[in-house]
Amino acid sequence: MTTTPYFVPLEEARTICQQTPPVLHVEDVSLDQAHGRILATDLESLVNDPPFDNSSMDGFACRFEPNATYPLTLSVVGVQAASGENITIEVGKGQAARIMTGAPMPSGTDAILPVEQCAVSEDGLTVTLNEAPKPHFVRLKGENIEQGAVGLQKGNRLTPARVGMCATMGHATVPVYAKLKMGIVSTGDELKLPGEALQHGEIYESNSFGLAGLVRWLGHEPVRFQAVSDSLDSLRAALNEASSVCDIILTSGGVSMGEFDYVRRLMEEEGDIHFWRMKIRPGSPPLFGLWNGTPLFGLPGNPVSSHVVFRMLVADYVRTATGADGPKEWTVRAKLCDRVKSTMDCVTLRRVTLEATEEGMMAYQPKHQGSGNLDSLASANGLTMLQPGEVGEIGEWIDVLVL
Repeated sequence: MTTTPYFVPLEEARTICQQTPPVLHVEDVSLDQAHGRILATDLESLVNDPPFDNSSMDGFACRFEPNATYPLTLSVVGVQAASGENITIEVGKGQAARIMTGAPMPSGTDAILPVEQCAVSEDGLTVTLNEAPKPHFVRLKGENIEQGAVGLQKGNRLTPARVGMCATMGHATVPVYAKLKMGIVSTGDELKLPGEALQHGEIYESNSFGLAGLVRWLGHEPVRFQAVSDSLDSLRAALNEASSVCDIILTSGGVSMGEFDYVRRLMEEEGDIHFWRMKIRPGSPPLFGLWNGTPLFGLPGNPVSSHVVFRMLVADYVRTATGADGPKEWTVRAKLCDRVKSTMDCVTLRRVTLEATEEGMMAYQPKHQGSGNLDSLASANGLTMLQPGEVGEIGEWIDVLVL
């Protein structure tokens, strides 16, 4: 009989989850559909960029003469435009060619002087260089990337600049990981959809909407299921449906120690739990395991806790599985302007508002920190990263996770 790890540290929880990754699939998408996707392979350039030496300025191309005296007058032998036509101008000693930005360097030239530093004769046959031409105004062949070189790496999230790089390298389509379908199942008899009339004891179901937004933020596809009543049969049916169409299941609620915490109970009796509870506050009750072979995260029902656990555990799991370098939070040092209640055995993740000052980042805790108080998260832009035993006193500099 295997004992389920209980109340594990955050890093151990992540390690346990990563041992059971989701099944990934690869698909080719056009560049128009590539924004925000995750590269599934390294991407090599099909071309040299630039494919030829060219000018970075509108001006005159000529030979760099280190011993020349300026101003220097040269004869103009032609115009080199960035037209794409295969026209080559020969430029000899004492000569120059007018050149446009991006145009190929004429044969015999290795420097550029911008047009504003030049004086052209009225007949256009000569140009006077008022200072020395600049070799660094020449963009060399393959300077951006050479043919065959890896320009983007497996796991790179395709930002607008990276999609542009794909095009620069000559790729019309790119191999990316297919979006993971992440099923979201909220539990509880008291839950109603927003817009419905509330009876005494009922509340609006919000977790699935917030979690769906987090799934989209990661670049994957949320599948929201109707909230499940507190019964083993209803929950079993919902999990069976979710496991048949989704790559990952997220449940919300039902993972603590109460009589009606059916997610934990059903996973214990019929599923495969890999751990239950981890050492973070808020959000200590989550579980991870498999339902019908599909990875399942049992998230807490309190709205703040479900969001925090997603960011700290689920997002890390998905990024690790795909090797994705984003999107993700980042950490800054900030000075506490309010006392933060910490714990001796858990990472403390209190919601704070960050403000940039000349002294550095200041962290304020203006809202009530109850895990059911979603307003404290909606109005915050950071989470404290107080390690077990750390004291969150006013004036202390701590790590803050920027949301």
